[in-house]
Amino acid sequence: MIDRRGISAFTFVDLFAGIGGFRLGLESVNGTCVYSVEKDKFARQSYAANFEEPQGNDIRDVESLPPHDVMAAGFPCQPFSLAGVSKKVSLGRNHGFLDQTQGTLFFEVARLIRTSRPAVVLLENVKHLLRHDKGATYGVIKGTLDELGYNVTESVIDARPWVPQHRERIIIIGIRRSVFGGKHFAFPPVPISGPTLGSILEPKYEKKYVLSAHLWTYLREYAAKHRAAGNGFGFGLFGADDVARTLSARYHKDGSEILIRTGGRRPRRLTPRECARLMGFPETFEIVCSDTQAYRQFGNAVVVPVVEHVARALMRQVSFARASAKAS
Repeated sequence: MIDRRGISAFTFVDLFAGIGGFRLGLESVNGTCVYSVEKDKFARQSYAANFEEPQGNDIRDVESLPPHDVMAAGFPCQPFSLAGVSKKVSLGRNHGFLDQTQGTLFFEVARLIRTSRPAVVLLENVKHLLRHDKGATYGVIKGTLDELGYNVTESVIDARPWVPQHRERIIIIGIRRSVFGGKHFAFPPVPISGPTLGSILEPKYEKKYVLSAHLWTYLREYAAKHRAAGNGFGFGLFGADDVARTLSARYHKDGSEILIRTGGRRPRRLTPRECARLMGFPETFEIVCSDTQAYRQFGNAVVVPVVEHVARALMRQVSFARASAKAS
């Protein structure tokens, strides 16, 4: 279990909790989690090993939440991501809010905002959410939050200043007008430089992480085929002085977006612990699932230091004591 000490500065709920990236970032500035929701059984195992069993399973079954200052929700991004949209279109399926299994889950968040009225809403998604359906999708989200009584600010933040990967995500902050009046959250400046992969790579690793000769041949032939066609598809090969592409939930399939040079004939995948570091999770975070599930979990997670960066700015800009006084 991860040790957390200090006096609580605010309370929060952790919706679509995953393996606890939001929770770690908010707890780092003395936030206290009062309720969490996660449906995936393997993510629940990881969450339970590092925190406690999530109280909620399916957000659609959550009728009410305990009082809290901040609602954090990294609602499912696949309906709005470039890769997710492309895949759904190719299969003849809906995407965005027309996706009945995931896209509509934002409205479950809105339902809980309406009933619990938190002082602050903190949301995260892929940056393509801003452009999805020519901006109409994000317009609905922002308009819904405005209707619920929040001044909304958004920013696309690249995790590069904190971890050695380019990972752009939109962070949305809603400040409740009935508590803070006309105040809008101001996103703080980000650091200029960041670490390279050498800061997270392990000097020793098991042979199972080295690509098989068959897979390495396939990936090279696949990349050559797309280069000849003028496409940019292919594997990403990196060394200790480099910065990686975005780690995805599909990393378990072939590791092609982030392959590490070994000095031998074939590169290797990152280990699950290296993936944890790439996402800013502490060394004390327990990895309790299979490699396949760990890759999925870290690929779906939020970058912990990004959440902490935003949360620290939030603490400087709003008074949760004032929010509590308004609620009483």
